[in-house]
Amino acid sequence: MSDRYLPGVPCWVDTNQPDPEAAIKFYRGLFGWELTNQMPSDAPGQYYMARLGGGDVAAVSSIPEGAPEQATWNTYIWVEDADESIKKALQAGGTVISEPFDVMDSGRMAVLADPEGAVFSVWQPDRHRGASVVNQHGAFVFNTLNVRDLERATDFYGAVFGWKPYGTKGSEEFWAQPGYGDLLEDLHPGTRARNAEMGMPGFEDVVATRNPIAADSEITPHWSVTFGVDDADKIAERAEQLGGEVVVPPYDAPWVRQTEIRDPQGAMFTASKYVPQNQ
Repeated sequence: MSDRYLPGVPCWVDTNQPDPEAAIKFYRGLFGWELTNQMPSDAPGQYYMARLGGGDVAAVSSIPEGAPEQATWNTYIWVEDADESIKKALQAGGTVISEPFDVMDSGRMAVLADPEGAVFSVWQPDRHRGASVVNQHGAFVFNTLNVRDLERATDFYGAVFGWKPYGTKGSEEFWAQPGYGDLLEDLHPGTRARNAEMGMPGFEDVVATRNPIAADSEITPHWSVTFGVDDADKIAERAEQLGGEVVVPPYDAPWVRQTEIRDPQGAMFTASKYVPQNQ
């Protein structure tokens, strides 16, 4: 058992950027990240590790060779065997974007797309064990699958990772990985009790969000990333000062106040402040 994640749990996020140096200026100014290039000086690309308080939170990367020249945020899901995950994904109707390959001594990964085309990566860890800082200002708090056919997605992600839909208040808004709560309870005793007190028993197994796309929407199925922030209104203002665009101004939603932001090169993400009063 991992000290952070279990197989089937999103463990890492990074962003591909046409101009990574410009991107690190934006995210350093927005979240206070400390960024260091992990690649050798003669490497064709760059990979800036972002840290908060010495812990890994995310990364800013050059566009990989052969990938579309567009900025995007990427979700990585922890697996025991990247090659075996490829087999499961293909059998369930997914496609392979990039065959499994080793990332030096950090781990082994592959890039996949689900049956509707939402792209994600699987991560078989070695030295790099995923994000060590989560659920705080400047760190990712949720990964969301935006998809049209939830039933089809349930079959696919259930077959590949074992995920189950988790519902609150009569709707199934989340993905749960059975057993993940056992690890969280060991790491953070009292997690189950707190969730039960909030009226969300079993929420400790939740690993991602499900967001249905309307049939007439022009939005294409995709995975998106949500970062925690101390103040959604201030972060929206700061993003604009740094050259980003506030696509959706700060608004209240169940448990949170959040805003949708596009960075200067076009990568979209959500910035969310936990607000218990919004229950």
